[in-house]
Amino acid sequence: MRRGGAGKLDNKMLRRGDASRSADCPSLPPRTVQHCATGPLCIKNWNIVFPMSSKPTTAIRQHGPWGVSRRRFLSTSAGLSGALWAGCGSSGNSRGSGLRVAAFRANVTVPMGHGMMGGAWLSKSVTDPLEAIGWVLLGAGAPVVFVSVDWCEIRNDAYARWQTVLSEAAGTTPDRIMISTIHQHDAPVADLMAERLLRERGLTGTICDLAFHETAVRRVADALKRSIPEARAVSHVGRGQAKVERVASNRRYRMPTGEIRFDRTSATRNVFAIEGEEGLVDPWLRTLSFWEGDSPVVATSFYAVHPMSYYGQGEVSADFPGLARRARQTATPGVTQIYASGASGNLTAGKYNTGARENRPVLAGRIEAAMRSAWESTIRVPARAPAFRSVPLPLEPRSTEGFTEAALEKALGPETKPFQQCLAAMGLSWCRRCATGRPIEIPCLDFGQAALMVLPGESYVEYQLAAQSVRPDHFVVVAGYGDGATGYIPTDRHWEEHDTNLGDWCWVAPGAEGRLREAIGRALGQQTA
Repeated sequence: MRRGGAGKLDNKMLRRGDASRSADCPSLPPRTVQHCATGPLCIKNWNIVFPMSSKPTTAIRQHGPWGVSRRRFLSTSAGLSGALWAGCGSSGNSRGSGLRVAAFRANVTVPMGHGMMGGAWLSKSVTDPLEAIGWVLLGAGAPVVFVSVDWCEIRNDAYARWQTVLSEAAGTTPDRIMISTIHQHDAPVADLMAERLLRERGLTGTICDLAFHETAVRRVADALKRSIPEARAVSHVGRGQAKVERVASNRRYRMPTGEIRFDRTSATRNVFAIEGEEGLVDPWLRTLSFWEGDSPVVATSFYAVHPMSYYGQGEVSADFPGLARRARQTATPGVTQIYASGASGNLTAGKYNTGARENRPVLAGRIEAAMRSAWESTIRVPARAPAFRSVPLPLEPRSTEGFTEAALEKALGPETKPFQQCLAAMGLSWCRRCATGRPIEIPCLDFGQAALMVLPGESYVEYQLAAQSVRPDHFVVVAGYGDGATGYIPTDRHWEEHDTNLGDWCWVAPGAEGRLREAIGRALGQQTA
């Protein structure tokens, strides 16, 4: 959080003699995998349902939605294809998973005069609305909810409040409510204890309106509850991915002198940051979808980048991810389209964005293009009942200069600038939460071949890549910005290199990397020694 700068499949559907369905149904991807009527074939603990073609799909030839190489795919499948083709039939088979899914959405746009980005400025106008969009999965034990919110962060007791209220609406337990904010900066941060600390002291700084927060949470819960009677059967899970061109870049870059810098912000005119190497990113946008037979129900796309083009003038907006999501929604009216930011604490659009207003639709177009390509490369497999795991992640509050409780308390005074008051209040909120012993949780919904994980705060992209490396043959999608209490979660290397972004929006003590990597592995089912 920095303020700096403002495989292509056979087009023939071959389903019950219908070769025109993709043109007739805009909700369907134009190229759809044919599935084996006798069920999936298990190969080395992962299922593949092969298309009705003598050639692997373009998606598999290029990269495979599971990260499987072309060579491995071909060597695994070559001796088995004849038997498979003999048993293949329609992809419309919707037998047997027992799963159902319902999608929901609610408007969560803040009122005017509301704190933005944790109180850095106040809202003055609405450029486009903020939404909470999600789904509830039924039929695999207690319901599981995933919701992506057009807010900057939801932290500490605010996050717990969302989990409690939504769990009551869904008839489940709070730990099975997976919440991810997209992290737009022209949007609010919610931290209820921090706001109470400010109000108790009569300070000017304001993070969030407590009454509005409760209204917004209740509005989302009502939408969730109303959606459940309309839940549809889930017969297949879809997985697709595509590269995003010229959007994400790492904050870290090297100067011509060899000096390492970390000041590539979301928008920059710094020529060295623009001309420097892109750095470590995850270039893939991944889309996880649920299907009822041949009909797609919901598609959730994940991509790691700070989601800002320009900001800081009080113009409430879902920014370029919101534009891309809405464009896809218009193109696929029968499918609920959801976008979630990946683990992107150290990724911005800065290399490709000067902050000019005309850049917002350009960045949106690049995201939309990848969402469309990921959709067109989607491969479906029969759904299986998922496992749900939630792994505690104990972390300590930062105690370096300026971050001790005494220093934070001292900053909560009228002589401190309003935004600095807000930062101190959020730091104290985290300290007090840690004192109660309530840890951060790492939830994971695991379908076997595909898994969805939510990481906390502004986790750096290295943790998303680490999650994918735990299960390299599977489709692992990562949403960042879960419980935002931590702020940045850098790697040990970033501490050693004196990452300048850690000066004010990082509340966790150094040394979190090992514990977070271990929690990621456990959440993905990795056995520990």
